[in-house]
Amino acid sequence: MKSRSVKIEFSNGASGYEIAIGDPLLNGCGDWARKCLGEDASRSVIVSNPTVFEIYGKLAENSLSNAGFNVSHWLMKDGEEHKNFRNVEKTLAFFSESGLTRTDAVIALGGGVVGDLAGFAASIYMRGVGFLQVPTTLLAMIDSSVGGKTGVNASFGKNTIGAFHQPSGVLIDPAVLSTLPSRELAAGFCEMIKHGAISGKKLLMKTSDFLAEIPLDGFSANHEKGDLRVKIGELIAANVNFKASIVAGDERESSRRTDSKSRKILNFGHTLAHALEKVTDYKYFKHGEAVGYGILYAAELSKSLALCGKEDVKLLYDVVHRVGALPTVANIDPHEVLEAFRFDKKLVAGSLQMILLKGIGQPVIVDSSDIPKSAHSKALKRLLKV
Repeated sequence: MKSRSVKIEFSNGASGYEIAIGDPLLNGCGDWARKCLGEDASRSVIVSNPTVFEIYGKLAENSLSNAGFNVSHWLMKDGEEHKNFRNVEKTLAFFSESGLTRTDAVIALGGGVVGDLAGFAASIYMRGVGFLQVPTTLLAMIDSSVGGKTGVNASFGKNTIGAFHQPSGVLIDPAVLSTLPSRELAAGFCEMIKHGAISGKKLLMKTSDFLAEIPLDGFSANHEKGDLRVKIGELIAANVNFKASIVAGDERESSRRTDSKSRKILNFGHTLAHALEKVTDYKYFKHGEAVGYGILYAAELSKSLALCGKEDVKLLYDVVHRVGALPTVANIDPHEVLEAFRFDKKLVAGSLQMILLKGIGQPVIVDSSDIPKSAHSKALKRLLKV
């Protein structure tokens, strides 16, 4: 596919960066990194996990070495439950042992867990070192690699410890998607549906039409076909463009903003998602799978409050169902889920801010104090029943 780039320019004057999208790009990541980091960077530490590194690690290391970098790597265990302070400390110790300095850089090669932890470690090592994102999952490509949010989980909630640390660049190579398991693909498409729900029907229907034409169970088999690689690249670029447009105007997610362009709208579907992940100890759901349920919960809540019409809610159900079967929630206690809302990082002045819909492409921020508890229970029971 033809390579393209998306530029993020922040309204507050913060340094912008480019998101390069195309394949094959990963084999040239060394020259790309040199362009992003400049000539002063001499060392780079790749943070990855064993599964990803076995497939793409040597390719990345060789390319970086050829571009003049002294390269080492640190591998963390795979899974959301490993995104914690213990692994941050181990990662920081490796940075020190590798001789990483303020002019050097950390490169995240992996999915959102790797990117979040590596970015957070980079943000606090020597008060901040250079950071590059090379996402290898669909969800990370369109979401966590864009916007500078980094963080780790704690006993009191997901991503409740973190920092904003913008990367110097993001490299997205859709060719790596051919090695993704179907659940990882489903997780990424649920995040795409979230973007479509809050941006408008044009992006939502692009995702719906793609899934109708190319079901996920046949994605890997068809990935080498030129038209599929072009279409998935275009879909990724559309999602990145949308997220970049929101992030650029509200880099640090201002707590005071409640308008429809606030970065908070990107949390649509995430209140329930984070609660589901917490009550299952971060081991049962892929993040995007939990977001899939979160989208439907927010839609049900929007309908029960007479904000959103039945037709738009049905459309969201239809598109989410095109992703395929999500892990069952039949054995999850709804009371535990509602209790977990108390630990959500979107609490402002003691009250949870919910992202709901007045319709597709019409997100609205609603204070939980304005939502009857019975509405939450009704929406959740409706979702679990469905």
